[in-house]
Amino acid sequence: MTSATPGRDCVFCAIVAGELAADVVLETEHLLAFLDQRPVFKGHVLLVPREHHATLPDLPAPLRDPFLAAAQDIATAVVDVLGAQGSFVAINNTVSQSVPHLHLHVVPRTKGDGLRGFFWPRQKYADGERAAYAERLRAALA
Repeated sequence: MTSATPGRDCVFCAIVAGELAADVVLETEHLLAFLDQRPVFKGHVLLVPREHHATLPDLPAPLRDPFLAAAQDIATAVVDVLGAQGSFVAINNTVSQSVPHLHLHVVPRTKGDGLRGFFWPRQKYADGERAAYAERLRAALA
């Protein structure tokens, strides 16, 4: 399912079309990666499919492996080329997704960089609740 209106309503579609400038770091037939204009840390890369798909569940099966392979290559490059010790790799689906076009973040990380885990409060499961959540997810994925 492709949602949102691709094209002029989507900043990433405009970047893919060459209508908006971006500092491109990787181009393939189906994917584009470029530097985030408001990086968490310098070298923060966004990876997008060229075709408009709003979220990860919308990504067609033939693009899954190339998308993940490109993410691996970018995560390796930020370590090898930028001197990072590792990376933070993330995708938001709908909630906290500032642009409604699938994009994967690769953020270079080093010890002591000030980024501390996730940015939201942690929750605790009540007794037996964790097993019930796991069972519901297992059933949905079976």
